[in-house]
Amino acid sequence: RSPTAQSGRMKKDESFLGKLGGSLVRKKKAREVSDLQEEGKNAINSPLQPFSTDLHPEDTLLEENAERTMLDPSSREDGKFKELMKVLIDWINNELEEERIIVKDLEEDVYDGQVLQKLFEKLSGRKLNVAEVTQSEIGQKQKLQTVLEAVNELLLPHGWAIEWSVDSVHAKNLVAIVYLLVALAMHFQAPIRLPEHVSVQVVIVKKREGMLQASHVTKELTTTTEMMMGRFERDAFDTLLDHAPDKLNVVKKSLITFVNKHLNKLNLEVTELETQFADGVYLVLLMGLLENYFVPLYNFFLTPENFDQKVHNVAFAFELMQDGGLKKPKARPEGTEVCTVCTEDLFCLYWRLIFFSLKNGCLV
Repeated sequence: RSPTAQSGRMKKDESFLGKLGGSLVRKKKAREVSDLQEEGKNAINSPLQPFSTDLHPEDTLLEENAERTMLDPSSREDGKFKELMKVLIDWINNELEEERIIVKDLEEDVYDGQVLQKLFEKLSGRKLNVAEVTQSEIGQKQKLQTVLEAVNELLLPHGWAIEWSVDSVHAKNLVAIVYLLVALAMHFQAPIRLPEHVSVQVVIVKKREGMLQASHVTKELTTTTEMMMGRFERDAFDTLLDHAPDKLNVVKKSLITFVNKHLNKLNLEVTELETQFADGVYLVLLMGLLENYFVPLYNFFLTPENFDQKVHNVAFAFELMQDGGLKKPKARPEGTEVCTVCTEDLFCLYWRLIFFSLKNGCLV
């Protein structure tokens, strides 16, 4: 054989071995990643931990003595937890409506600090010195740092436990994000009703001596409505219920008299607030009478035929209350609409009627 042919054959063999070696290296690295993932899954799914957790690669690729916290999938599907997230999302969207910001997913829409910045500025009335738009991770974390420093500075003096950090929020840790939003909602007395006693299971994965260790911890996100919201805004009805519940009927009668004094102008009469105010029609008409304006019939449903139309009426009445100078009602429209309306929702409604009556000087 000629030297040229042998040289070509050697180069071809070297090329083949090089490719084979590269493939083996890539397979080895892939196998190492796979082994680490399997190690993490085994730690989570061990007999002592009867939970099935789907781990992402980043959840198991930990440095020595590092740890990662994640929400257990079973808690993610919990009905009360889903309701809590929906209430928080609706609240954020309502607060930031003028900013034309729409949140659909707490993990994906909150982590970069933009929504938190706008929400804090709206609630506190304080402008933060941060860049409006940040695309880089460094810029996002800098914004989060500024926002969370302002939040913590506000909450710490009131005894709040800080269950969030820049890293946890930016890592899309849903538990940390929900903790933060619940704290803001409670501190600023948001006009929402948070579901009570919402707890979740959190998986904590730690790496010790090269081995992954998993543990489960229960985190309580909300307690009772009274503990979360009521103690911030104790009103006359709270005191009435605590000390003189027998006087409640007297107040109801006075309110009915006051309401009829105005609704009679339209040849309407109320005998029971709980049911006759349930669809929002009388409430809308009453707001117009008290504020001396005509409410166009196309703005509400005079004869509502379904749940959504009734909720629309009550929500519209709440808007009219705010236009009249009252704070946004703490009750939710859907809570006021149902005929079996809860006591606290009724009291929110009663209290606002009293404000209107005092404003118009006609409570009898």
